[in-house]
Amino acid sequence: MSLAAYCVICCRRVGTSTSPPKSGTRWRDIRTVIELWPGSLFLTYEVLALKKAVTLDTQVVEREKMKSYIYVHTVSLDKGENHGIAWQARKELHKAVRKVLATSAKILRNPFADPFSTVDIEDHECAVWLLLRKSKSDDKTTRLEAVQEMSEAHHWHDYQYRLIAQACDPKTLIGLARSKESDLRFFLLPPPLPSLKEDSSTEEELRQLLASLPQTELDECIQYFTSLALSESSQSLAAQKGLWCLVTKFWAREISTHCDKIEANGGLQLLQRLYRLHKDCPKVQRNIMRIIGNMALNEHLHSSIVRSGWVSIMAEAMKSDRIMEASHAARILANLDRETVQEKYQDGVYVLHPQYRTSQPIKADVLFIHGLMGAAFKTWRQQDSEQAVIEKPMEEEDRYTTCWPKTWLAKDCPALRIISVEYDTTLSDWRARCPMERKSIAFRSNELLRKLRAAGVGDRPVVWISHSMGGLLVKKMLLEASKKPEMSAVINNTRGIIFYSVPHHGSHLAEYSVNIRYLLFPSLEVKELSKDSPALKTLQDDFLEFAKDQNFQVLNFVETLPTYIGSMIKLHVVPVESADLGIGDLIPVDVNHLNICKPKKKDAFLYQRTLQFIRETLAKDLEN
Repeated sequence: MSLAAYCVICCRRVGTSTSPPKSGTRWRDIRTVIELWPGSLFLTYEVLALKKAVTLDTQVVEREKMKSYIYVHTVSLDKGENHGIAWQARKELHKAVRKVLATSAKILRNPFADPFSTVDIEDHECAVWLLLRKSKSDDKTTRLEAVQEMSEAHHWHDYQYRLIAQACDPKTLIGLARSKESDLRFFLLPPPLPSLKEDSSTEEELRQLLASLPQTELDECIQYFTSLALSESSQSLAAQKGLWCLVTKFWAREISTHCDKIEANGGLQLLQRLYRLHKDCPKVQRNIMRIIGNMALNEHLHSSIVRSGWVSIMAEAMKSDRIMEASHAARILANLDRETVQEKYQDGVYVLHPQYRTSQPIKADVLFIHGLMGAAFKTWRQQDSEQAVIEKPMEEEDRYTTCWPKTWLAKDCPALRIISVEYDTTLSDWRARCPMERKSIAFRSNELLRKLRAAGVGDRPVVWISHSMGGLLVKKMLLEASKKPEMSAVINNTRGIIFYSVPHHGSHLAEYSVNIRYLLFPSLEVKELSKDSPALKTLQDDFLEFAKDQNFQVLNFVETLPTYIGSMIKLHVVPVESADLGIGDLIPVDVNHLNICKPKKKDAFLYQRTLQFIRETLAKDLEN
């Protein structure tokens, strides 16, 4: 033990010296060691040889602090030194000293310098450092391989994961967050949030941030809800919860005009504080994630988003069993990942599959467009049943799913990219969340078409799947795309369309406008669905001719049962004659309007016929 301690002291003293030791030092040290431990002359010689080989330049360490380098073990050209008992003793001694110095270096957060290149290290230790080196390679393929190998490492010690977490660069960190098998120990906890100002609260600081943003040239709805939030300063947190849900939701829609100002005013940290504060309000959390996802569309803000700790939070959210939470996190990370993702997913565009990096080649896209009062996730859930609430062990195939395209279709067709879009709609102006919002089908179709093209829709073969008014949007988008040369790829790659109870010839919904609470003042969207709407008739005639010319494959489903609107009336929303596009099969199903796109289970006819259509329509593309 005395000899080991003396070895370390000698190495430290020599390593930190700025001038070479005097010639007499060697023999004075030898005499001292002999007095302490007679008979150790051979080992002492090895210690001094090690002392000569291992030196630390403190100036280099200071300059390169917090960096890590990998150095390949070098072998002496003198073959006589590489065998025999002397070589074995030296190797073991080098290992022991290396571990001592490694522990010290880790504690002091110092890097290993060049003189350590001749020191032997354990294989599993070397792998960690080599992967770090590979992850910073100039070659993209090498970097991606390194991230994949890191994500597949499940046998490391805890400190090795933490070492990667501290030493990796942002690209590697984002890549690990988007790797399905990554251990969460790769991600450090977010940095401490700044303290709140004296006599202030999180809501008050958010209010101040909202007030600091320019209100000119903004959507009227954003102005409306922002002014409403700023005027409610006296309300309690509980009373404001619903309001803040709406504020963050509408604020997220035009966030691109405010991104730089939000980041400069500490908005990333403030939003993170709100995210933690509202852990019992998933809607608020999802809307905060919408804002971060929109900020991630701006590449110059990526470093700020990473530094503020959002990647670690999203890495954990990606592993959530809640599909909506995981999908919001997937959108943020995809917008941050410029290594493997060329597309940008704008507000309301969610990738349901693949959400992680994958080696599976993606050969086609399937797009889901909801209808009135629908949403990107809830519209496509499994039909509600007692099975959803009974708590009993079930096979994975039998478990209730809140989004069957994500759970079922992704598994049956892994070579597809599955996208679902979301936009706000209302049945009536009386129930509208924003009294100024009146958007036509034409306006919404242009908005969605622009977003989908930014997400790369049109670069691969496409199948569109729509419910109710969503089918009218699909028709309008394709007609608009046919008039714009820059959108020609969308038309050329459209293979087929599935319409779930789409009112091609109008709906009775708009006719019920008296004495019905939900339809007291029909919204613009509902009015456009009336049977005598000239815009609807023109859309139907133009699209039917266009679809025949393009030879689109079409499948139509239609409900046969009435739907309850509130508790006052039941209505056959889309009759069979209105759901008939004029081309493609028309299949009646014994469900109501809400459940026409919600299969009861995976082996139900509704899902199996949908799956069959997708496979048949994309057969050639999936084979190539």
